[in-house]
Amino acid sequence: MRIHKEGYKIIPIAAVIIGLLYWGLYSLIPVQIVQYLLGIAATIFFVLIVRFFRNPKVETPEQEGVVYAPAEGKVVVIERVYESEFLKEDRIQISIFMSPLNVHVNRSPVKGKINFFQYHPGKFLVAWHPKSSTDNERTSIGYQLENGISILMRQIAGAVARRIAFYPKVGDPVSQGTSIGFIRFGSRVDLFLPLDADIQVKIGDLTKGGETVVAELK
Repeated sequence: MRIHKEGYKIIPIAAVIIGLLYWGLYSLIPVQIVQYLLGIAATIFFVLIVRFFRNPKVETPEQEGVVYAPAEGKVVVIERVYESEFLKEDRIQISIFMSPLNVHVNRSPVKGKINFFQYHPGKFLVAWHPKSSTDNERTSIGYQLENGISILMRQIAGAVARRIAFYPKVGDPVSQGTSIGFIRFGSRVDLFLPLDADIQVKIGDLTKGGETVVAELK
């Protein structure tokens, strides 16, 4: 299993903390069955942490006009909204909620150039809360496609997320499916697409980052 670079520091620290907690409880509770159960619990918890930082290999075919899911998760919002930060016009918002069990690598939904970036500190409401898109800690990323169309992607921290990572800089070119960021421990990603986009998903659909087609642009 490939591990994302965001896990390089967290996994060793988690191993030490879990090991110390296990040893402390093992020493305090000299009951064999309890010690056995503690060992199982510690192992499961560590495996879940390692699994959270998995980074599966994804091969995304580049297709002009196609918008891929930027994350693995569940489609929770498809609605018309006014995007006031960057695009400053009505757009179709598609939101994908990532639970702690999903892959949390964020991938570029399109091929283009990063032409906007803004980080916002904020709250840590549950990621499916309607106000999480504007009130939570988040980053907003603008893409300019080769045909001149601009779209916006927003990474949003959830109730337990405490770090949002985004790697490209403004002016950098990006390819579809490229790993561009990571959000730790439950979160959400919003896309703001043109009103005439042909939406290919519906509420409740499950997506895979860099693989599921969420829309086609005209």
